[in-house]
Amino acid sequence: MADQSTQSIEVDAPPERVMAVIADFGSYPEWAKQVRETEVLATDDDGKPKQVRLTLDAGPIKDVYTLEYDWAPDGRSVSWHLLKGQMQKAQDGRYQLEPTASGGTKVTYTLSVELVLPMIGLLRRKAEKMVMDTALKELKRRVEGSAENTAGGPG
Repeated sequence: MADQSTQSIEVDAPPERVMAVIADFGSYPEWAKQVRETEVLATDDDGKPKQVRLTLDAGPIKDVYTLEYDWAPDGRSVSWHLLKGQMQKAQDGRYQLEPTASGGTKVTYTLSVELVLPMIGLLRRKAEKMVMDTALKELKRRVEGSAENTAGGPG
C-alpha cells in the first residue's frame, strides 16, 4: 500500500455528534461537495453502514466506488478500504475522534489512495491532502451547523 497522508481538525461538538454525521451517508451529497450520490449496500449487526457505493465528481476525477467500513465499538473511530472502483485500485482511510478539554473533538483523518493510472508520489500526496483538507472543513461546517440547528444556537 502507498504512503498515507494524515490531517486533523478541531470540531466544536462532542465525538458522538461528529460520528453521527460521518455515519449518515445519505446526507453526504448535501454537504460533501464532491460526493454526488451514496448508496448503502449492506449494514453490520448494529445497523451501521458496512458497504457503501459512492459517486464522486471532483472536476477531472470522476469515480464510482464501493468502500467497506469497520466501526469501532467505542464509537471513536471508523476505518475503511476499497472493495471496487473504476479510477482507484486501492483506498484505505480512517477517522479517529478524540475528545478535547473544551468539550469538542479532534478529528484525525488518514487516507491512502492508489489510482489505476500511476501518479507521481508527490502529486498523489498533494491530491490526498487537498481531499482531506476539503473533507475535514466540510465535516466541521456540517457538524457545527447541525449543532446550532438542533441546539437552538451556540452556547
